[in-house]
Amino acid sequence: MNSFLEDHPHRRYNILTKEWVLVSPHRNKRPWQGKTETNAKKEELAYDPECYLCPTNSRISGEVNEDYKSTNVFTNDFGALLKETPNFQYNEGLMKAEGENGICKVICFSPNHSLTIPDMEIPALIDVVETWQKEYTELGSLPEINYIQIFENKGAIMGCSNPHPHGQIWAQHSIPSEIQHKTESQKEYFEKNGKSLLQAYIEQELEEGTRIISQNDSFVTLVPFWAKWPYEAMIVPKEQMNNIKGLSDKQKEDFAEQLKTLTQKFDKLFDTSFPYSAGIHQAPTDGGDYEEWHWHMSFYPPLLRSATIKKFMVGYEMFAMPQRDITAEFAADKLRAL
Repeated sequence: MNSFLEDHPHRRYNILTKEWVLVSPHRNKRPWQGKTETNAKKEELAYDPECYLCPTNSRISGEVNEDYKSTNVFTNDFGALLKETPNFQYNEGLMKAEGENGICKVICFSPNHSLTIPDMEIPALIDVVETWQKEYTELGSLPEINYIQIFENKGAIMGCSNPHPHGQIWAQHSIPSEIQHKTESQKEYFEKNGKSLLQAYIEQELEEGTRIISQNDSFVTLVPFWAKWPYEAMIVPKEQMNNIKGLSDKQKEDFAEQLKTLTQKFDKLFDTSFPYSAGIHQAPTDGGDYEEWHWHMSFYPPLLRSATIKKFMVGYEMFAMPQRDITAEFAADKLRAL
C-alpha cells in the first residue's frame, strides 16, 4: 500500500455511494480521556422467562411465541412501518410529505436466549440464511412492497432493546436513498464496462490482498477501502447476483461460514460480545431487472480502541463528512490475524 495513505490525512472515495470519508491515521496516537462503555460480556442464559422473544413466552401485545426450535419470524408489535397506512400527499410550499406503508418483522436467530451468530453452528446459520431468503421472496412478491431491508442491531450501545439474538426485516413501498445511490453507481459502471462494479472491485482487492479478512469458494470478507467505521467489514459473493434468493446449497453454507468467521473475529478482537449494525443491501423488488446489482452484507461496529472505547460520529462527522483515525488496512490486518 502507498505509504502516504498510512501516515497522512487524506480522503477516500466510496464507489457505491459517491461519498468521501476523511482518514486521519496520525490521530490514533492521541490520549483518550472521554467516555468509555461497559464491557459487554456474553449472556449464559439459554432461556429467560422474562424475555419477550424466548419460545412460549408472551409479548407485550399479548401474542404468545411459538415453541420454536430453529428461527422464528413474526410481525413486529411496534413496527416503524404499518401495512394499512393511508396513501396521502402533503404539499405546502417547500414542505412535502407522503404516506409510507410497509411491514416490519422480527427474526429470532435461535431459541437459545444467549446464542449470538458467532456461537451458532453452521447448520443453524444456514437456517438463518434460508429464512432471510424466504422473507425476501415472499415480501418482495407483494405488489405494494418495492424494497426489503434485512438487518441486525447487536448490543445495547447499538440500540438493541432485547438481548435475545435477533434481527429485523423492514419491507416498504418506497426505495430508500442509500439504495437509490448504490443503484445509480452500479448501473453507471455496468453500462460502461459490462460487468458488476463490486465484482471488479473485489477482483482488485483479492489481487492486492491488503484489506482481505477471509474468503472461501463463494465469498470474500474484507474491510472496504472507503470504510468509515473503525472495524467496518463487508461480505460479498464472488459471483455476481442481485439478491440472495438464488444462493445454491454450497453458497448458503459458504455464506454461513463467512458470517461465523467474521463475527468470531469481532468477538475475539477486544474479548467482548462485539456490537455492530449489520445489513444486507440487494436489488429492489419493484419489478426491475437490476442486472447491475451485486448484493453484499455490511457490518458497522462502533468500537474503536477497546471493548470500552467507541467511535462517536459527532461534530465534524455530523456537519461535514465521516472521519476515521485507524486506516482500513490496519483494521483488516488486525482482524485477519485473529
